[in-house]
Amino acid sequence: MARLILLGHAEELRKQNLLRVERRRLRDASNPLQLPEREFIANFRLSKDGFQQVLEELRSYLPQAQRKTAVRNELKILAALSFFANGSYQRNVGASFLCNMSQPTFSKCLHEVTDALNVREVLLKYIKFPKSQQERENIMKGFMEKFGFPGIIGCIDGTHVALIRPIDHEEAFFNRKNYHSLNVLIICDSNLSILHVDASFGGAAHDSYVWNQCHLKAHLERLERNRERCWLLGDSGYAQRPWMMTPILGAAPGSPEEHYTELHCTVRNTVERCIGVLKGRWRCLLAHRVLHYDPVTAAKIVNACVVLHNIANARNVPMPEPHSDDVDNDQQSQVFREVPRVEAIAADNSRDILVQRLWNARAT
Repeated sequence: MARLILLGHAEELRKQNLLRVERRRLRDASNPLQLPEREFIANFRLSKDGFQQVLEELRSYLPQAQRKTAVRNELKILAALSFFANGSYQRNVGASFLCNMSQPTFSKCLHEVTDALNVREVLLKYIKFPKSQQERENIMKGFMEKFGFPGIIGCIDGTHVALIRPIDHEEAFFNRKNYHSLNVLIICDSNLSILHVDASFGGAAHDSYVWNQCHLKAHLERLERNRERCWLLGDSGYAQRPWMMTPILGAAPGSPEEHYTELHCTVRNTVERCIGVLKGRWRCLLAHRVLHYDPVTAAKIVNACVVLHNIANARNVPMPEPHSDDVDNDQQSQVFREVPRVEAIAADNSRDILVQRLWNARAT
């Protein structure tokens, strides 16, 4: 009896070894770069030259192989791209013909690539809020040429990325739509490239709260004190400021205020489309996919997808149809902090001047 058990165990080990050898053979023999460009983009959401850019960018940040049988960097990145793009569970992606990896191997690859995309140097290189006057003018020019709306250096909004119930501080992640999520702050330009992302807050946090903790708020306040006329466009969930233009609710029909608000909503839709394209491209961020990771890892995945989104845009990869699974078109209750009277007057004056400018320009 004992001999039969030992023989059965030996046979099981033999089969496992054969499976590992076969997976390695298929993995090493596969070359997704031989796919036609359109099929490559459909699977990995980047063009081949965009993939090569990512490969070169991450080469210094991925762990060095210690064994000849280690997974090549190319396949590590392709496996991660496939997961980001499809939002499937790790086992499904790892077992696909494209990668031929075991689930544990795939999991390791995904974490390594995600961490590499979150290296500070990579984030600062590919997610850049305009800090110089020339950079701000370039973004303002883009919005002006597309919409005829002056002074915009970005459109801002929050979006929810679903994740499994966290072990710690669960209440901070339970959002008003009754699921656990991150509330991700996004600022984009007129070309739907993302200028800033903050995925560090739970879904229970309001958009205005997330923004009030953002370091860019102080930066915009400094620009306003230096009398630089530029602003973000946000919905009514944000407080009106000289550097944050919000819609005018209840504007009279046919009035300058209604004209301003209609144009404001048209332009601000840019960030909703940006979020929709981001999630349509990297479907792991969709609400019904649900990231099965702790909040810190989920936030890293969001950051990684934003870096890759910007690379895809810079390479003119065709944008997918925007996916509006949870872009908040319904207005959130206004919970921003009370604005000091002097500051509120200055904010309203700035908007009044802009309202009149747009009204005067409507027929020109």
